[in-house]
Amino acid sequence: MYGSGAMGKRQSSFPFRRSAASLQDNVRRAGPAAGASYTLIGAIVLLGGIGYGIDQWQGTKPWGLFAGLMLGLIVGFYELAKIVWHR
Repeated sequence: MYGSGAMGKRQSSFPFRRSAASLQDNVRRAGPAAGASYTLIGAIVLLGGIGYGIDQWQGTKPWGLFAGLMLGLIVGFYELAKIVWHR
C-alpha cells in the first residue's frame, strides 16, 4: 500500500510538469505578438489623446481627434506588421 501511494504522487505530477512546460513554451512564442498588440492599442490611445488635447486647446473639434486616431492606427499597424513579417 505504501509503495503504490508514492507511485501515484509521482505519476500525478508528470502531467502538471508537462502542461507547465507547454504553457511556458506558448507564452514564449506569443510574446512578440502580445507586445505588438499592446503597441497597436497604445499608439491609438496615445495619439488619439494628443489629438483630443489639441482639439481642446485650439478649438478644432473633431479634427485633431480624428487625425490623432488615424495616425495612431497607421503607427500601430506599422509596428504590428514589423513584428509579424519579421518572422
